[in-house]
Amino acid sequence: MKGAGWIVAAIALVALTLLPLHMNGYWLNLLYQTVLFVGLAYGFNIISGYAGYFSFGQIAFFGIGAYTTGALALGTHWDWTICALIGGVLCGVLALPIGAIMLRLRGPFFAIGMLGLAQTARVLASSSSALGGGSGMYLPPGSSLLPVYYWTLVVAGGAFAVTWWIDHSAFGLRLQAIREDEAIAATLGVATTRAKVTAFIISAIIPGLLGGGYAWFLTYIEPSSAFSARVDLQSIVMAILGGIGTLWGPLVGAVLMTQVSEALWANFPQAYLMIFGGLLVVLLIVLPRGIVPAVTARWQKRNTPSAGGGMAMGGVKPEPELP
Repeated sequence: MKGAGWIVAAIALVALTLLPLHMNGYWLNLLYQTVLFVGLAYGFNIISGYAGYFSFGQIAFFGIGAYTTGALALGTHWDWTICALIGGVLCGVLALPIGAIMLRLRGPFFAIGMLGLAQTARVLASSSSALGGGSGMYLPPGSSLLPVYYWTLVVAGGAFAVTWWIDHSAFGLRLQAIREDEAIAATLGVATTRAKVTAFIISAIIPGLLGGGYAWFLTYIEPSSAFSARVDLQSIVMAILGGIGTLWGPLVGAVLMTQVSEALWANFPQAYLMIFGGLLVVLLIVLPRGIVPAVTARWQKRNTPSAGGGMAMGGVKPEPELP
């Protein structure tokens, strides 16, 4: 990120920190949902965009984080932030053996396996009397949405920072090599299993932390909301729409999709799903690689001299070598 990018990021961070103090409940709730989906999209993007293992089951860790936070808050009366932090750590711990097993699958088999994991977690929560079963569990009502919003903002910001590091590190190159051809990457000396499991753990911690805040926001946890297929699908579509495997794609996709969805719902409550679905189909047909890659390609083409052998304006950033 160049100097101008850092300035824009700093201004955006200040705005996201100060503006909620002066917002009414509706706008704060909309901003919270936007930041929540930004974090979820980045969590999905790490394992699916960079490592190339398309996952339909990251919502399993979101639900585990939510239930862990709720159970600890009710059982220990600790501050909910501590409980949510423990929930995120637990997701990371569980992701180690789960990832070691699930990442043996490839392609659609991994996607289906992760979907099965999410459904298994939902069934276990529904059948557990300690977790309230199908009736769920009630949490103490929160006094304000602001603490949950700031928690979510910190997690989403951390997810962006981790993605930036991956995008600029040798570890990220290893993941991209695995995504392009895992067999060749292993032949070149990449420790594929370690890299994949590490990415899987990171992508599990992020939704786990977000799930804890979401549980405290709702003050009620039940299997359908904690392991929501709708939330999972939305975060996936957001990452794909913005540009999977890119730094800015999840952010652009989540912000755009959340705002457009809200605007359509407010103006066309009876037909907004049909209109929104149609817009998504058109966008994905016109921009199959996502918004950010399309804009980047157009910008590079515009700023590349027509004469052969010329370098794009500003030069090309050298890539680190694979260790």
